[in-house]
Amino acid sequence: MRVLTTPADAFANLRDYSFGDHAVDVGGLNMHYVCEGPADGPVVVLMHGQPSWSYLYRQAIVELASAGCRVYAPDLIGFGRSDKPVDISDYSYTRHVEWTHDFLRKLDLSDISFVLHDWGGSIGLRVVGRDPDRFSRILACNTAMVDGTIPMPEAWQTFRDTVASTEQLRVSSLVAGMCHRPIDDAVAAAYDAPFPTEAHKAGVRAFPTLVPVSADDPNGPEVRAAWEVLRAFEKPFLTVFGKEDRIYSGAEALFVPAVPGTKGQPHVLVEEAGHFLQEDQPDAFSRALLGFLGFSGDRSP
Repeated sequence: MRVLTTPADAFANLRDYSFGDHAVDVGGLNMHYVCEGPADGPVVVLMHGQPSWSYLYRQAIVELASAGCRVYAPDLIGFGRSDKPVDISDYSYTRHVEWTHDFLRKLDLSDISFVLHDWGGSIGLRVVGRDPDRFSRILACNTAMVDGTIPMPEAWQTFRDTVASTEQLRVSSLVAGMCHRPIDDAVAAAYDAPFPTEAHKAGVRAFPTLVPVSADDPNGPEVRAAWEVLRAFEKPFLTVFGKEDRIYSGAEALFVPAVPGTKGQPHVLVEEAGHFLQEDQPDAFSRALLGFLGFSGDRSP
């Protein structure tokens, strides 16, 4: 497997992102992550999706650490500071699940509040399916877990085709196109930082090809097995979705009727927020997350 690593200086002087860098070996690859907050605080793991990285959670990381949480925000393999295999064929849905599960096991994390966005949810929920006792609660935002039997929306098909056909892919443009509000140049530069060349973007290009789109997709059995675990998951499960998301519009309805832990939760549709609600409405996202974890507005438990 040929692997690239983005030079460390690419991450220097990014706006609102001065966190320390940590890494753990997963299957022979370095998976980098942010770790902030007191060592004895309640564990929160923030999972990003396509085509972002832990930068997406920069405000939430500060808020959670200030509230006393031990916050982990990994960069998926192929993204952020993590190693980047250069061949699209090196990426698979199952490999991402294994890399992520390995990350949690290597750090020996348990009693996890698991925050899942986009592909972070598609991957993370399969990890929950394999190892449900590791998690104390789940917050799902603008995500889904499909087995190929549910048609994907036209907006997703357009996104998939754009990623496949654009010769010079600008990651920040993909992020901006799924936000409700414009992102400025400094934020755009941060989203582009991990991907200095086209060779660094194999993970970005791979993700749309990994979504199950047929009933006989090889990922189908494990996805369906994970859903069976979720149908018995009685721990708290909250959905917080950007209302203007064209790709995952209505996807919260997949979880609320099916997962027992959703009952009685204050599910949120965030106004004036698209797919990347953490960019569009960071304060609303942080409030919902902190409230779910049991913190009031003054950060008191």
